[in-house]
Amino acid sequence: MPLLDIPPWGVQLRVFAFLKLMKITEGDVFEVSKTVTDELIRHFAEVSGDTNPIHLDEEFAAKTRFGKRIGHGMLTASFISALLGSSLSVNKLVYLGQTLKFKAPVFIGDTVTAIGTVKKIRDDKPIITVETICKNQDDTVLIEGEAVLMLLD
Repeated sequence: MPLLDIPPWGVQLRVFAFLKLMKITEGDVFEVSKTVTDELIRHFAEVSGDTNPIHLDEEFAAKTRFGKRIGHGMLTASFISALLGSSLSVNKLVYLGQTLKFKAPVFIGDTVTAIGTVKKIRDDKPIITVETICKNQDDTVLIEGEAVLMLLD
């Protein structure tokens, strides 16, 4: 039966049943960790085209406020994508949006943990809002944000 032929309460029941099947509930927390290496930064620079010397040149970076090379902010943010794409109990989802606030730099050797917390599940559509945070091994917040995802059936 086409979706348009289902009464509104039927759509809500279908969405609710789908989310229950996927075992996602508000308050769920999930995480993934990865260590930032020189090789990872160089690969990211090659793939993204971002060859800013703050990421790649020790001598240049030594003269900055950070005193050494830093990883790309978007490299760190990509750990959120990895988190949502592989650690969530669903592997059929699409990003609808993501906010990011960069709070601190990531350095070579840092272990970044991306943490997601399900904050909201819509009643009328299979759309969830996830608080996203990246922290380093010292529990320093590197990135804060929020992802909006649509679950595919």
